[in-house]
Amino acid sequence: MSETRHNWTREEILDIYNQPLMELLYQAASVHREYHDPNTVQVSTLLSIKTGGCPEDCGYCPQAARYHTDIEGNDLMTVSHVKAQALRAKAAGSSRVCMGAAWRNVKDGPEFDQVLEMVRTINKLDMEVCCTLGMVTENQAQRLAEAGLYAYNHNLDTSEEYYKEVISTRGYEDRLKTIGNVRKTNVTVCSGGIIGMGEKVEDRAGMLVALSTLNPQPESVPINALVAVEGTPMEEQKPVEIWDMVRMVATARIVMPQTQVRLSAGRTQMSREGQAMCFFAGANSIFAGDKLLTTPNPDVNEDMAMFEKLGLIPQKPFVKKAQPESVEAEFSKFKEIGENPRWSRPGHTIERNELAKQKAKESKAV
Repeated sequence: MSETRHNWTREEILDIYNQPLMELLYQAASVHREYHDPNTVQVSTLLSIKTGGCPEDCGYCPQAARYHTDIEGNDLMTVSHVKAQALRAKAAGSSRVCMGAAWRNVKDGPEFDQVLEMVRTINKLDMEVCCTLGMVTENQAQRLAEAGLYAYNHNLDTSEEYYKEVISTRGYEDRLKTIGNVRKTNVTVCSGGIIGMGEKVEDRAGMLVALSTLNPQPESVPINALVAVEGTPMEEQKPVEIWDMVRMVATARIVMPQTQVRLSAGRTQMSREGQAMCFFAGANSIFAGDKLLTTPNPDVNEDMAMFEKLGLIPQKPFVKKAQPESVEAEFSKFKEIGENPRWSRPGHTIERNELAKQKAKESKAV
């Protein structure tokens, strides 16, 4: 196998992304077959364990408290509810459960303790457990690792340059710092981004530079197509063309050959043929279930029918890395230490985010 590079430049990645499509597909498919079984795709289930009320201003997100969307918020789920959902996902063919909470960052206390118990519970079901909870400190990452967490998701979203046009309430450096904190544990890293937010192709390449130059590279990279939700600042964005998704998946596969490239949000807008092309280009994971946190997703039966048509096999859990052991809370070496980390707030304003915020205020006043 060829050596994985960690020194890709934006120019090199742009050259890969912009080459004739048939050349790009051939190159990506060749790399994919060198490192992965082309007929095996991981099926993951994404579960929103705490929905809505987020203090951030991410321009794509309907869970931001400052925007007016139709998202119904809910408090943190109980451990028993999460276990029932995980068992349902496992029966439907999922090997991984990804739990998302609409938090800016993890705060020590009863709710985080509850999440740790969710991690232990799902790991004992012999399923990979992933969490996306916002920024985490090194100690919090260690506590998640002890509980049996397999992966932590913290997306970069886009390039560092365009990030300032999407989010104003946290800095890009904090994203990288959180990934660094996770890397100090045995938990794998899941980090990717979204295309279709108004960014340029150069920004897409910039995001892949940021991800591919991490050493080690993320074990998992989700490629999302923006799902424009009414009430968010990006509600008017046009859907991403399938060709853009194919090019992004293929380029990610070439520059991060050992990574699982996840075909994530936006699949409801893709035909089976389009998704098949993404699998050919190197995508080897999908999220199943009728919802991705808050946005629509194909029904799991539709996905299984597509797998059968394409001859794809769901990946078993713990193929890429051994199952972690769960340490019970009373035996944990890492305890709550009363941290109060100072995560950054850049302080600039984004016009479309401010307009959406004002529109939400006016709607509530009526």
